Amino acid sequence: MTSPFTKAILALGSNLGERNDTLSTAVADLVDRPEIRLLGVSPVVQTKAVGGPVGQSDFLNMVIAVETTLAPLDLLQHCHDVEQKHHRVREVRWGPRTLDVDIIVYGELTSDDETLTLPHPRAAERAFVLYPWALLDPAARLNGESVAELATKAEDFPGLRPFDGFDGSGSVAAAGAVE
Repeated sequence: MTSPFTKAILALGSNLGERNDTLSTAVADLVDRPEIRLLGVSPVVQTKAVGGPVGQSDFLNMVIAVETTLAPLDLLQHCHDVEQKHHRVREVRWGPRTLDVDIIVYGELTSDDETLTLPHPRAAERAFVLYPWALLDPAARLNGESVAELATKAEDFPGLRPFDGFDGSGSVAAAGAVE
């Protein structure tokens, strides 16, 4: 018997307002539906903005693993609804935001749909997604490659810092956290 649930990885980021509180509340909001079950939550990392306008505040980023009975586009709409609840404004591509929620993978589904491309088209290049995902699931793979190995190859990996609630200065790369 197959389960009606599909596992998905969602990436969350915030660089405006009370970033950590926003992420915590957003996780609760995302799984506050009977069609979505929380499987796991990664540690939070702090990163410089990748792309977008210069001079943005640092992001806090994390991933969560969920299982859902929602169809992919319904899950995307739910993610957008949660972003709106947290006052997400889409004025500038990759600009500052109170909350960004992306579907990274949805089961084994691949899609080139312009509304929802799966796996996420830039996930394999972004340590701010890959590193927390590797901490959550060290065996995770994306497009057949180890998520942890992809994280260490990503251009933004040296700028990752563990987030402990303070503005620490030690980078993940310097600490050798992913091998």
